[in-house]
Amino acid sequence: MNGMRKRTRWLAGLLGILATTGLFLVPFAFILMQAGKDASSASLLEFSWPAQWHLWENIATVFQTRDYMLIIAFINSTILTVASVTLMVVFGSMIAYVLDRRKSRLNPLINTLVLAGLIIPPAVVPTIWVMQSLGIFKTLSGLIMIEVAFGLSFTVLTIRAFIATIPKEIDEAAIVDGAGPLRLFFQVIFPLLRSVIVTIIVVQSVSVFNDFQNPLYFLPGDANATVQLTLFNFQSQFVTAYNLLFANILLITVPPLIMYLFFQRQIVAGMTAGAVKG
Repeated sequence: MNGMRKRTRWLAGLLGILATTGLFLVPFAFILMQAGKDASSASLLEFSWPAQWHLWENIATVFQTRDYMLIIAFINSTILTVASVTLMVVFGSMIAYVLDRRKSRLNPLINTLVLAGLIIPPAVVPTIWVMQSLGIFKTLSGLIMIEVAFGLSFTVLTIRAFIATIPKEIDEAAIVDGAGPLRLFFQVIFPLLRSVIVTIIVVQSVSVFNDFQNPLYFLPGDANATVQLTLFNFQSQFVTAYNLLFANILLITVPPLIMYLFFQRQIVAGMTAGAVKG
């Protein structure tokens, strides 16, 4: 009976792995095939092998389009991602530490606001009005603040769950040794958050790098283009260059994919660390 159950679980696990692999590989193979075709063949959107590969030609054309806009977009997206995720990690970990260690009557209200950041969708028009009033609309620094504001709730909740597993005796020992609040946090607590911080960095970096909506609304203009907005270069109301469009999609998909492949173990470890230690 136990052997039958183990076999059933093994088969179920194998089927799950095959299904997940298929769900990922089939779309990726379709993108790669279309990116390697010429314009007429790609316009048919058929799941077929290219008669002749034009992948490198299409990639070169994508880079050269509109005075190398894709390169500018990669630079903008890199600055946006690095700055936003850095601020999320620093502010999110500090907020999470204070919420976990210092209990007060305001904690329920703050927790409600943090959860509201995950549940309530952002209001675009009022946000644009506020940004215009502050003079940060259509600026990269303004978009960085937007990304930080929208990603802070997830960061706080994830890091707080991990901080709850760190013994308070560590804080008390550091205070006895004469550590002040900033030294206590950055020299004692912050290094202990390494696994969960790696998780936040990977997850939020992919989220910000792949963000389409926020740059479209809050950072319009060709000079401010991010990688996702370059997809507009190859589609219009009447004509769409599908071979170039899919080549562009392939280029902007590779960096997040590489990051996930390299840090998948750290992501799982960071997400489950609190549950395992608790």
